[in-house]
Amino acid sequence: MSEAARETGGELGTADIQTLLELLPHRYPFLMVDRIVEIDGDESCIGIKNVTANEPQFMGHFPDMPVFPGVLLIEGMAQTAGAICCRHIRTDELRTKQVFFMTIDKCKFRKPVTPGDQVRFYMKKTNQRRTMWWFRGEARVDGTLVAEAEIGAMLVTE
Repeated sequence: MSEAARETGGELGTADIQTLLELLPHRYPFLMVDRIVEIDGDESCIGIKNVTANEPQFMGHFPDMPVFPGVLLIEGMAQTAGAICCRHIRTDELRTKQVFFMTIDKCKFRKPVTPGDQVRFYMKKTNQRRTMWWFRGEARVDGTLVAEAEIGAMLVTE
């Protein structure tokens, strides 16, 4: 049992790619999360992005030394957090129509991410007011911190 499950005393949820496609409006090549392996309600989650050499951003960033763009790491964090928000409020009567990025604060890039890396997005909710949500996120490769940020999003349900 993971640390998060022990803390909450319960089982953690997951979301495969099909579930993510139902929850998020993003599609390839802009879907930046492949799976969410741990979901603790709307409080926290861990998403995964498998970085591959055939992704279109590597044609120009940078051809001789491919580096995954930092802004896409932040987008992956936002999509991971957005998916658990949408999952949490999803009911038969209420479904999220859009998720909009509102804020990015305290963003830092620590190490480059390259093809072959598996990025894990560790997202923890810090606040929520109605349809607005704020998260603290870390992106890690093999346990090493590669990026971090505080992000805010708004869900549109009408």
